[in-house]
Amino acid sequence: MDADYKVSEIIKRLESLSNPGAIEGMARYGINPDKNLGVSIPDLRQVARETGKNHKLANELWATGIHDARILAGMIGQPDEVTEKQMEQWVGDFDSWDVCDEVCMNLFEKLPFAYNKAVEWSSRDEEFVKRAGFVLMARLAVSDKEADDKKFITFFPYIKKESADSRNYVRKAVNWALRQIGKRNVNLNKLAIKTAEEIYNINCKSARWIASDALRELKNKKILERLIDKEKKNK
Repeated sequence: MDADYKVSEIIKRLESLSNPGAIEGMARYGINPDKNLGVSIPDLRQVARETGKNHKLANELWATGIHDARILAGMIGQPDEVTEKQMEQWVGDFDSWDVCDEVCMNLFEKLPFAYNKAVEWSSRDEEFVKRAGFVLMARLAVSDKEADDKKFITFFPYIKKESADSRNYVRKAVNWALRQIGKRNVNLNKLAIKTAEEIYNINCKSARWIASDALRELKNKKILERLIDKEKKNK
């Protein structure tokens, strides 16, 4: 294939990498089997390296509705070309947690709208849109090294508010966001623990699961020691 990639060529390549046997296994982990070729993430990354960033191709791949093509689209999309309108179009198409997470991780978290969308989407009703909001919170806590604590402190009320959502893909993302923010530094760890304790007191099974699981990690001795050492080195 030359540098001027056609969507039909990429789909043929994905079909050649298809693993129908993997689709059943993916389904057991809650991955949507519809229009799924079963291409592995490492293989998708290899195709993404070959094509390079290509926003036009990313949009064409997304439009196919093919599960694997949409994950690839997130890998090759160009952050400086993504508009807020496109973010809304794509998030509205999310129908599987892995597409949600991969697109947020590979593309959406790099956008200037990411913090606002994290808050906005966390209050939406659609399961994978809401999940995307909390996935962005979790990912930003890891990737945005220079961000001020205030940016993450603003997330805590939304984490607490949505902790009563019992849908599996939402509650796991809420938990993920709380843990990742709390592992960023000593100050945020204390505030995350405080938030988790408040969540635990909500009379709701989902909230108690989120809080209990988060507190186990946030109070882990090794994690606390790492955060303290990190703080000392930064002084």
